[in-house]
Amino acid sequence: MTRRLLLSYLSLAALVLLGLEIPLGIVYSRAERERIVNSANEEAESVAAYAALSLASGRPDELAARAAHCARRIGGQVFIVDASGQLIAASHQLTGPEQQELTTRPEVTAALDGTATTHVRTSTIGGVRYLSVASPVGHGTGQVKGAVRITLPTQMVQYRVHQVWLLLAAVGLAVLAAVAVVAFACARWAGRPIRELERATHELADGGAATPVAVTSGPPEVRSLAAAFNRTAARLAHLLASQRAFAGEASHQLKTPLAALRLRLENLEPDIAQHARGSLTAAMTETDRLARMVEGLLAMARLEEDAAPPGPVDLAGICAERHGTWAPLFEQQGVSLVLFTGGSGPVGPALALPGAVEQIIDNLLSNALRVSPANSTVAMELRSVAPPHLRRPHLNHLNHRETRATWIDLHITDEGPGMTAEQRGRAFDRFWRAPGAPKGGTGLGLALVQRLALASGGEATLRAAATGGLDAVVRLPSAQHAVQGQAFGGRDSGAGVRRRETPALRA
Repeated sequence: MTRRLLLSYLSLAALVLLGLEIPLGIVYSRAERERIVNSANEEAESVAAYAALSLASGRPDELAARAAHCARRIGGQVFIVDASGQLIAASHQLTGPEQQELTTRPEVTAALDGTATTHVRTSTIGGVRYLSVASPVGHGTGQVKGAVRITLPTQMVQYRVHQVWLLLAAVGLAVLAAVAVVAFACARWAGRPIRELERATHELADGGAATPVAVTSGPPEVRSLAAAFNRTAARLAHLLASQRAFAGEASHQLKTPLAALRLRLENLEPDIAQHARGSLTAAMTETDRLARMVEGLLAMARLEEDAAPPGPVDLAGICAERHGTWAPLFEQQGVSLVLFTGGSGPVGPALALPGAVEQIIDNLLSNALRVSPANSTVAMELRSVAPPHLRRPHLNHLNHRETRATWIDLHITDEGPGMTAEQRGRAFDRFWRAPGAPKGGTGLGLALVQRLALASGGEATLRAAATGGLDAVVRLPSAQHAVQGQAFGGRDSGAGVRRRETPALRA
């Protein structure tokens, strides 16, 4: 906004200056040319009067000195001819052909006929080269005795005109500079409330609490907009706080009744007839499912309330620890849990919220175990991902600092039934479950994974695995890349994807 206002002010000032200076320059140029023409005519008439007196008194020898004196004074040339066109006196020497050409000049011919004339010789581009005037000698006596021709160079006039145009241009630039300073101050003053609104809007869009914008400065329309924004931001913050409080409090309050309901159902088991045991088991299963749903809602509520920034976490160590925790449970279900360590060395730390990676892995492994058939394999793998421009072979000469991984991908791949592309697009919606999904799910696990990944600065996606199941990919920023970016101006860097080369560690 500041730039646009500044351009508007400068454009308006430039139009005003052009409207004033161009006519002023044109008027001055015309006046200067008219001044030199009038001066030359007056000089020619003065010399003609002197020549008429000299010829009348029989002293034509005085004309040469008069012509030379006049030429030195005006910086031009003076020629005096008699009635027949013969040269009488001249301020400069002329050759024979030049003397003959002098009598054929239009202004000289007109002066010998009794008419004072002015002739301006111009070049092909319109610039004045020289000015010549001629005045008859003795015209007032009724008989023309000769003519006086004066030639003046016009370089001085052109120089003065050019100086005036340069002066007008300099004054215009100075005025524009002064207008730019004043306009910049006015534009900054007018745009300050808009910038405050923009800052507050970005804070609100990023999930932070919008600071109220001052409504005491700026144009009236901007103050009204700021007041409306403050009301909107306050109402939105109140609604979000109410929603989070309700989700957290309701989920927390439901835990105790669910635990009591589970206990009562277990106590009823000895008193239930054999044919009704199936209904009791189904009720207990739904109670467990509802308890898991409440835990998921509580986890999401805590995630929305926490404001801790992402920090470096040992992704490889966490994967190894969760592998050791889940491997026995996978063995009980007849499923192999495989951890690929990779042959290119450790992938390095990643940036994530505290405790986020553990929850992500637990939810993904729980989903994978639920859909994996017996005698199948679930694979966990970490991969370093580099920007595309550093994956080309001809960039292998880059040093170690320029080949840091930008992202770290966590892949958890199963051999279950998989999902269609449409189902994978909806899998991260809250409470959504795929048709035919095994019982026991709540529809909150993948939603929580997505929220944790986004809050850590990454993302979560589902892909079709080569084995026919799903490849759940969680991409997190590399902590090493973040440190290098801060130290070296944020240059994008990364290393190419490495293929795993060492054997897998099976459960």
